[in-house]
Amino acid sequence: MLLCRPHMAINVQVEKNNNESSANVIRRFTKRVQGAGIIPRVRKIRYYSRTKSENVRKMARLKKLKKKAEYEKQLKLGIIQERAGRRR
Repeated sequence: MLLCRPHMAINVQVEKNNNESSANVIRRFTKRVQGAGIIPRVRKIRYYSRTKSENVRKMARLKKLKKKAEYEKQLKLGIIQERAGRRR
């Protein structure tokens, strides 16, 4: 009997029949795991990235605003040329 218990509440269970090979049991188990959508959920948990602290976000915003102000100042003085718009 094969079991898979990820962090969520979905269990996948497969029991071997009388004349069934081990490879076939593993194949059925794999199909059930794929059907239950466990793999994407486990990968989300594996590559989880925590949220940044309020202070870190605030500093990033301030840095971005400072950079934008400097760019606009240089643009107004004619030191740099305006950037071309990006195409998607």
